[in-house]
Amino acid sequence: MSVHPIKRLAKQTAIYGLSSVVGRLLNYLLVPLYTHLIFDTHEYGTITLMYSYVAFLLVLLTYGMETAFFRFFQNDEKNRPGVLGTSFFSLVLSSFTFIVLAVLLSGNLSDALGFVGNAHFVGIMAVIVGFDAMASIPFAKLRAENRPLKFAGIRFINIGINIGLNLFFLLLCPWLITHGPDLLLPLVNLIYDPDIGVGYVFIANLAASTITLFMLLPVVLKDRMVFSASLLKKMLAFSLPLMVAGLAGVANESLGKILLSKLLPAQEALSQVGIYGANFKIAILITIFVQAFRYAADPFYFSNATNPKAPELYARVMKFFVVFCLFLFLGITLFIDIVQHFVGPAYRQGLGVVPILLIANILLGVYFNLSIWYKLSGKTKFGAYISVFGVTITIILNFILIPAIGYYGAAWATLTGYLLMTLASYFLGQKKMPIPYDVKRILLYFAAAFGIYFISTLTNQFEPLWQHLSSAILLGVFALFVYVCDPGIKESLKTFLPAKNKFSE
Repeated sequence: MSVHPIKRLAKQTAIYGLSSVVGRLLNYLLVPLYTHLIFDTHEYGTITLMYSYVAFLLVLLTYGMETAFFRFFQNDEKNRPGVLGTSFFSLVLSSFTFIVLAVLLSGNLSDALGFVGNAHFVGIMAVIVGFDAMASIPFAKLRAENRPLKFAGIRFINIGINIGLNLFFLLLCPWLITHGPDLLLPLVNLIYDPDIGVGYVFIANLAASTITLFMLLPVVLKDRMVFSASLLKKMLAFSLPLMVAGLAGVANESLGKILLSKLLPAQEALSQVGIYGANFKIAILITIFVQAFRYAADPFYFSNATNPKAPELYARVMKFFVVFCLFLFLGITLFIDIVQHFVGPAYRQGLGVVPILLIANILLGVYFNLSIWYKLSGKTKFGAYISVFGVTITIILNFILIPAIGYYGAAWATLTGYLLMTLASYFLGQKKMPIPYDVKRILLYFAAAFGIYFISTLTNQFEPLWQHLSSAILLGVFALFVYVCDPGIKESLKTFLPAKNKFSE
């Protein structure tokens, strides 16, 4: 018996989420390590700023080819060797070229980006980004072939290596130098240099990315691959507008951190970036779910494109997606007194941006769901138009708000950019490819979640036990509200339950 498509989507989202949510949560355990024990706000600001540039570069180096791979892999089954070979070899060539140029110019780049005297950081990050870009097609192939377990396993290994090396260099080696036996000191001094400091964060990432790429190579090399220049032109025509959209999307997320370092006084800029970046890590918990959902949703949307009931299917997916995200929003904000311990005391002055960024990240996920109309129709140029519009507003608001209210300005600019992109994509999409989204109920759920959040702020003066009890009750109230307001949700929930065995009666 065939599996219901939404149930299959939920199952694969859960598996991808296992690697994304559990994996990133393990990775995020490094944030308390960084912010409580090792780095001050200035040093953590350096890490945050470097990875903000990395986010831009990764979109630039993959140039939408991952989504193009899904489109052509699903639509051109007879030429799958050509789709695989063309996309993979294209990314290998462009990534290798980038690595060589970035390493040769690392001195000039480090000065231009604000990392004076740290050219080696730039060189290491160039290799990391290049290797991650090369790995994107093997990862995409695993998703297209519905192999989430292998996908998750490789990602777990990547995260394990990264975390293990962080702990080794940042905790174990300093401890051995101070408290370890003298016998081990020559060996420790051979492999560890305290002056490298934050550089070990990047070295650990480099090792993880390198091993991951070598683990993924058999995924593509075991199959026949053909490079086609004519196919590459078609794929680039589809993918390059997505790259523009992706760059604009990353700008909405990361540009605020970069502009904080440029628009605030130099003596406080990196500290502000560090505080904002640490609290952004709390808010990004929703982004983890969105990312896990995207891993499963891209092949899901393309494989169901010819289904006559696809519009209704996509609408139901959107409603489930919003409800789950709002549960996450309330779960984090209602228990923020617990969640705050995720970051060090010096960073908690920025907790006020967390609700703003949570809503921004939900809107980003909604926008991703809405974007299927231009991906399925091949009109990816509209994705570029919408994203450029959104990032233009974000940039303008950053320049206006950051000098006035610091990182709060960056947060509000991000939320506003995503909101306008979501609205633009919805109204354009309904004209080009109508999908019967249950807009009234979705807006009602948002209103209910906001109302419960504001009610919860009145309980902040309670004793912790009573505050947590009231928060749990409020979360239950939201669940009951959703259940009562949607007569069809009971039937929808049955989708996720195991089918009855016909011999059980």
